[in-house]
Amino acid sequence: MNPPHRSLASSLYPVALLIIAMASIQSGASLAKSMFPVVGPQGTTTLRLIFASMIMLILLRPWRAKLTAQSLRTVIVYGLALGGMNFLFYMSLRTVPLGIAVALEFTGPLAVAIYASRRAIDFVWIALAVMGLILLIPTGATSASLDLVGAGYALAAGVCWALYILFGQKAGADNGVQTAALGVMIAALFVAPIGIVHAGAALLTPSLIPVAIGVAILSTALPYTLEMIALTRMPARTFGTLMSIEPAIGALSGLVFLQEYLSFAQWSAIICIILASVGATLTMGSAAKPAVAAD
Repeated sequence: MNPPHRSLASSLYPVALLIIAMASIQSGASLAKSMFPVVGPQGTTTLRLIFASMIMLILLRPWRAKLTAQSLRTVIVYGLALGGMNFLFYMSLRTVPLGIAVALEFTGPLAVAIYASRRAIDFVWIALAVMGLILLIPTGATSASLDLVGAGYALAAGVCWALYILFGQKAGADNGVQTAALGVMIAALFVAPIGIVHAGAALLTPSLIPVAIGVAILSTALPYTLEMIALTRMPARTFGTLMSIEPAIGALSGLVFLQEYLSFAQWSAIICIILASVGATLTMGSAAKPAVAAD
């Protein structure tokens, strides 16, 4: 029988990894936004994924992964979803505060969690999520408070996040943490042409390189690796419930690093989406798998 302190430590270990991963992602997103004036979100996504893939290539040695034709297809879709999610999320950050963008994007994993359960109680969580989205829709005197195009990008990123979850579970089951490295490499190949066409030679600006490496580490290499490790060591409900606080972490990061002040209605919307996600996670069937999470 394991000593109590060892059991507690083994339980807290993946929790700590996941919290570090979420804080790292949102801090990296705040740093990435500082690159937009030079290379735009397209170039920022490109630099982030290129440097992240180089780092993960060295650390995780993904060439050791054992791929079949079927698992290769799964990893490719996983990587494309990852690239689309990152690209669309950064596109939304041009005009949408970080906390709101994360909340809107979070509708993707929320939909997956509700679908995994499909119980009557899920209508409560759907209603909460819809209430949160309604509070974010600009109307009347607040019509300038939220850009609808940016909000659309964030919701589209949520669709990619849902695909990332579904295919990440399958891909991770085959090769574990090496899947994260393979996915980032595929995502970089997918997004790079877009960034190169948009930003061109500006991608080679010397002053951007250290910032891009920092973004790659904070937003991709570190959190994706930690999440993939936590994914295999944590019950579905615990994983999903902890991930549900990410919109709040995003809002706090936006406040601290970007001075993005949200209105009472916007904070209320974020809380509604968080509660909906927590509720959907806690009422999932016991056989449901935890969701891979990322930003």
